[in-house]
Amino acid sequence: MFNRLFSALSGSGSSGNVHMVSPATVREWIEAGQAVVVDVRETNEYAAEHIKGAINLPLSVFDVSRLPAVPEGGKLVFHCRSGQRCGMAAAKAVASGFTGEINRMEGGIMGWRAAGGPIV
Repeated sequence: MFNRLFSALSGSGSSGNVHMVSPATVREWIEAGQAVVVDVRETNEYAAEHIKGAINLPLSVFDVSRLPAVPEGGKLVFHCRSGQRCGMAAAKAVASGFTGEINRMEGGIMGWRAAGGPIV
């Protein structure tokens, strides 16, 4: 169990289903209509700024059963402020038995902004 949680936090995933991806890759997926973006920051952080279309599912109340459905060929992307909390969310999802692919955006919304990604 510890190994599964640690590997999800580090981004490797014991079953290979947790991956680190760049903001540029996430932006390509969003523009292609492939990304389902889950923002795990708290509601006040999300209200201040977020990626258009992102779904807010704060880590403090994270429940894998509330994850949105990902269409066939879609990419589930978790992000937070800097990249740490999305690792904890991925670990919770894996520990809860989630077996789908999870993509963690490197650098969180800070990395997104630094890469020129638009926010609302």
